[in-house]
Amino acid sequence: MELGVLKDIVIIFALSTFVNFIFTRIKVPAIIGYLITGVIAGPHLLRLISSPENVEVMAEIGVILLMFTIGLEFSLNHLLNIRKLVFLGGFMQLLLTATVTMLTARVFHFEWTEAIFVGFLTALSSTAVVLKLLQERSELTSHYGMTIVGILIFQDIVLIPLLLFTPILGGAAADVGHDLLILMLKTAGILVFIWAGTKWLMPRVLHLIAMTRSQELFLMSLLLICLAVAMLTNQLGMSLAFGAFLAGLMISDTEYSHSAFGNLVPFKDVFTSFFFVSIGMLLDLGFVADNPWLVIGAVILVVILKTFIAGMTAFALGHTFFGTVVVGLSLAQVGEFSFILAGVGLTHGIITSEHYQLFLAVAITSMALSPLLIQISKPLASLILRLPLPPFMVNGLFPLKQVDIPEISKHIVLIGKDSRAINLAAMIKSMGLPFTSIVFDTDRARREMEKGNLTVFGDATYEPVLRQAFVHTAELVVVSVGNLIMALSIVEHIRAMNKHAHVIVRTRHVTDIEELYRLGASQVIPEEFETAIDFFERILGKYLIPRMNIEQAIARTREDNYGIFRERGGVSGQSLLKDIPDIEIAAVKVGEKSLFAGKTIAQTAMRKTAGVTIVAINHAGKTAANPEPSAVIYGNDIVYLLGKPEMIALASNILSEPRPD
Repeated sequence: MELGVLKDIVIIFALSTFVNFIFTRIKVPAIIGYLITGVIAGPHLLRLISSPENVEVMAEIGVILLMFTIGLEFSLNHLLNIRKLVFLGGFMQLLLTATVTMLTARVFHFEWTEAIFVGFLTALSSTAVVLKLLQERSELTSHYGMTIVGILIFQDIVLIPLLLFTPILGGAAADVGHDLLILMLKTAGILVFIWAGTKWLMPRVLHLIAMTRSQELFLMSLLLICLAVAMLTNQLGMSLAFGAFLAGLMISDTEYSHSAFGNLVPFKDVFTSFFFVSIGMLLDLGFVADNPWLVIGAVILVVILKTFIAGMTAFALGHTFFGTVVVGLSLAQVGEFSFILAGVGLTHGIITSEHYQLFLAVAITSMALSPLLIQISKPLASLILRLPLPPFMVNGLFPLKQVDIPEISKHIVLIGKDSRAINLAAMIKSMGLPFTSIVFDTDRARREMEKGNLTVFGDATYEPVLRQAFVHTAELVVVSVGNLIMALSIVEHIRAMNKHAHVIVRTRHVTDIEELYRLGASQVIPEEFETAIDFFERILGKYLIPRMNIEQAIARTREDNYGIFRERGGVSGQSLLKDIPDIEIAAVKVGEKSLFAGKTIAQTAMRKTAGVTIVAINHAGKTAANPEPSAVIYGNDIVYLLGKPEMIALASNILSEPRPD
């Protein structure tokens, strides 16, 4: 038995595992690790792979599966929701980048055909790298994140016509007009094929297969559909990748799309890794060693050019200077689909082998730089904003008309970019409490302003935005941004402006708590812990455990595990409790028909019954601190209780429980 292929696979898996283990520790995307693996194992360095052709075959399968899953994820409804960002933003970025790159290539004596092709190669950015990095930073739903996603979607869409057009650009046929006519006819045929497959064929076929309840049969059917359509388009003179995309597109609108995607992800990830490894293997390090300054210069030129054009596109779409810088640097790399397009161009003789090697070096290097560029984008934008820039640059071409917020103090400031912050604002408003909001998204900010809410649009990591919401005079600040890096920056700025405000921060992970406390947070609420608490509460409820016991158990769990609802001493006005960490103050509303309504504090015997002390009573909007034992408690009064969390929970139940009829 020939073990050469198996040996190559083992080498690739072993080396990529080692490389990505190191890269994961330093938060570098796995794609970069696969590219480096290919460089190391390839014929131009250690020559560990005996059969590069076999790797290329698996890489081709990886491309097919990658395009298939992209088709599965492609949603026409989602596309329509962000159509301005996709079609206007994407078209502007692609056209401008391709044009400027083409003209630059002509300056360096590239032939017209090659210059045009290089322009399109450079215009594409890395969907896989950028989306993964933004997802890790919880920035996909931000204003600039949506713009980046929209531009990347357009690039993914335009790849298909570029793949179809490349053979024509390479002069594969003598009659270009005839070729274009054939291309239009193929396009029309494809549209009919997609419509028939989506509306009639795929739903029925997949339904019949799903009825067998066989996971193996379903998976084999998906692979069959993907490969069969890919082969069909290949027979029609189009690429295998394009056919795989069509296959995914036909399944995307069926009820089985999510199941199909879930089944294929492991296969896609494995085979796609071979694709990136194969790209790394193609890079000739000898060429890089012989032309180091050429490669470095080309990388710098591409990064600057793409940053500037993508940034200008974002600026034209209405972004502030801050968003302009972030979008520009996020899209400054050459993408993975450029590798596919470059391979087709090399096959048809559009690009020379020397320029192909230069392209590989630039593409791989720019992708490797992406994590760093995205990381520095915000600090760099903040640094530049300290300069005396013109107002139109700072605020954008279509600045949101800010609400004139009167000077306010002892209020609540809500900082967030998601629905949690918006919903919290609605609840606080319903209670009649004074508050201002800082919202990251223009559309949401506009809606909040229309409601009459005191809302500031902007990035809360920028100090002037915080001052506009009067954070420096606030009594309480809530930070709900879902991004640790952003949250840390916001908390640090808040503490520099306001030493006494109570700062509550939402974060994703329990491990983030200490870092946020260190920078000045008063309370930290980790999502993963609160989710566990919610599950715990529901489980206890199903076992018909009394509500009082459930609340006591939850209070003990919070207290024993993380103390996340305890205030950290030294940052808030309630220093009374800093030396007694198990004690807190809580407000409890007395039931209108409570057993204790109309009784004095002495008669309730709260200290003896529930182990708590009544430290204040709010009656008819007036609060009396340190009430006498003879003070009467009425229904609907708010009493302020001092005690342990579980005891407060017990007292709350006692005070709200109606008297028996």
